[in-house]
Amino acid sequence: MGAVGVGADGYRRTVTPPRTATGSATPSARGTSRRRGARPSGTELLAAAVGAVPGGMARPGQQQMTTAIEECVTSGEHLLVQAGTGTGKSLAYLAPALTVDGPVVVSTATLALQSQLVDHDLPRLADAVEPLLGRRPTFAVLKGRHHYLCLARLDNSTADEPEETLFDAPAARPGGGTKWLGEAGRLGKQIERLRDWAEKTDTGDRDELDPGVDDQAWRLVSMPSRECVGATRCPFGAECFAEASRARAREADIVVTNHSLLAVDMLADRHIVPPHKLLIVDEAHELADRVSSAAQAELVPEMIDRSTRRARPLLKPETADALTAAGDALAVGLAEAPAGRLTAGLPTPLHQACTLLDSATRAALDAIGDIKSDDPDPVRKQQAKAAMDDLSTTAQRLLEEADHDVAWVEKNDSGNRRALVVAPLSVAGTLAAHLYDERTVVATSATLALGGRFDTVARALGLDAPPVPASPAAATMAARTGAGRPAAETPGRRLADATTIPATEGPGWRSLDVGSPFDYARQGILYVAAHLPRPSVSGLPDAAGEELLGLVEALGGRTLGLFSSRRAATQAAELLRARTDLPVLLQGEEALPLLVRRFREEQSSCLFGVMSLWQGVDVPGDACQLVVIDRLPFPRPDEPLAAARAAAVDAGGGSGFAAVSVPIAAVRLAQGVGRLIRATGDKGVVAVLDSRLETARGYGPFLRRSLPPFWYTTRPEVARGALKRLATT
Repeated sequence: MGAVGVGADGYRRTVTPPRTATGSATPSARGTSRRRGARPSGTELLAAAVGAVPGGMARPGQQQMTTAIEECVTSGEHLLVQAGTGTGKSLAYLAPALTVDGPVVVSTATLALQSQLVDHDLPRLADAVEPLLGRRPTFAVLKGRHHYLCLARLDNSTADEPEETLFDAPAARPGGGTKWLGEAGRLGKQIERLRDWAEKTDTGDRDELDPGVDDQAWRLVSMPSRECVGATRCPFGAECFAEASRARAREADIVVTNHSLLAVDMLADRHIVPPHKLLIVDEAHELADRVSSAAQAELVPEMIDRSTRRARPLLKPETADALTAAGDALAVGLAEAPAGRLTAGLPTPLHQACTLLDSATRAALDAIGDIKSDDPDPVRKQQAKAAMDDLSTTAQRLLEEADHDVAWVEKNDSGNRRALVVAPLSVAGTLAAHLYDERTVVATSATLALGGRFDTVARALGLDAPPVPASPAAATMAARTGAGRPAAETPGRRLADATTIPATEGPGWRSLDVGSPFDYARQGILYVAAHLPRPSVSGLPDAAGEELLGLVEALGGRTLGLFSSRRAATQAAELLRARTDLPVLLQGEEALPLLVRRFREEQSSCLFGVMSLWQGVDVPGDACQLVVIDRLPFPRPDEPLAAARAAAVDAGGGSGFAAVSVPIAAVRLAQGVGRLIRATGDKGVVAVLDSRLETARGYGPFLRRSLPPFWYTTRPEVARGALKRLATT
């Protein structure tokens, strides 16, 4: 039993030893069990895991992936693996992970995959391989510090913080407006419930709180890492939930984390995630964007106001007033500046605001000083210091106007958010410097080989991927696969003529495409409406609307519509509601999980939405047999980072559109198309209502080669005929 301690609030709490998600895993026990006899191979562990699944069968792609990971762990090479839907890639990388000494870290982009690993895949794997290993493997989940309840913050989350709770600035809350007493009462009730929960929870993990609390309440009881004083200085350090999660991670066989925390770990010299020899990055196509987001910073007037109020007790009145003046100057500058990228440097009002803020925060930091052990309230002092330091660093970064950074003004449609944002032009250098050092990295996804090549993604991930000269073998392969044939003559995937072959390796890395167990050419059709006019206006053109209507009516619903804008999705929903009796579900009208459940259960329904549906929907079976994409998902011209990156390529003599916009569209398109075939028995049609996928000679073939090898057609009668046959089955 753990020791009993008394917190500053007078509550008695039992301090329990760190535990893994599947039981205790002390270093001595782990080391002893791993010395027993010969260790089974990854392929043997995979076979045991597959054999434990009712009806489980060996999958060649899965076995191939496991073998390749084992080889790379031995050689020290890094590995890029494209594993299509249905491959079973989770088990393919988890099995060989158990052959590696010390923790193995698995990073995911989405909570859905993280939950699948922790709640399903890892427990089943542990059950299956325990007889082979002679022990039960352990695993742990590692999240950012702010995901865990902070007892020090909870101890201070009372009415003595009116400036942070009862009088938040309007823009800090959805919908804006002044907080009223009823809202304050609701917040107080949530805090009291969190106090009760703190007495019961073993982990302090927000995701385990049911029912949950809103973001505002959670901010009052959680601690961002930059504001934490550290366990040795905190009066609750011995009971810290975040520190306990790190202790569990250090002793586990497999640690599951997320790309955002992995990015922060890289930017913070890798002191958050425990030391490890193998890192597996699932959903790797999203890693670069998450690193870019982690390296992004912003200045918001309301943020300056809150930070000033927090630090005011530690400052001279004139220093606090200078901070307030800087915040006011920023608000005026943002009000005058249009939204968008700042291509000619900071406008004078914003430059002056950043200069004022830089000076005021330097003075504030001098006044606050160092955090000392005898400070009466080190937690609040550290919070104030961290806030000032963030503001100072961001102001200086914006004033530097470095070529490697991009700055822009951001405003939302409702006008209650105004921000000055700065982000790195590229994170490839950051990844090259911090991702691969002293560990083997396996990056996997269903969409890594863009245009049939790995080199585009490899470069984005910081790997050196020089073009490989074409060879006679490449020409032979192209001839055998039908490269260059007319569209209507080539079912399935088509390869365009090229001067290079797919890059399969580079210095210190190699790649592997294990395919998919699905027979795409027999299970699905890729139909491109090549007869439609090239899309030129926002929203859904009339011709595209009529095409959509004909396809949906041929099938009788069962349609997932993926649209490039909310306006287009709304127009499509209104069209079908006016001219059919089919149930049409529109994203935004109800909570997304509820809409997806209704779509799955109501077989004749249609679900229409925007970008979050392109990856977040998994509906196998007859409920989804038609996926419609209204236009190619190129980044919008006003997306600041994409536009800046394209401009940089143009300035260097290349094509920014080809180097930046086309790969982004390829990943998005492949993710959207992948919503159709989710199981071996699925059948259906993907309809792209953008003729450029067929007619654009420059990038059309590249985009098509990024997709699964469906049977391909541009003939509308073929697509409608197939849908009518599906409707009768």
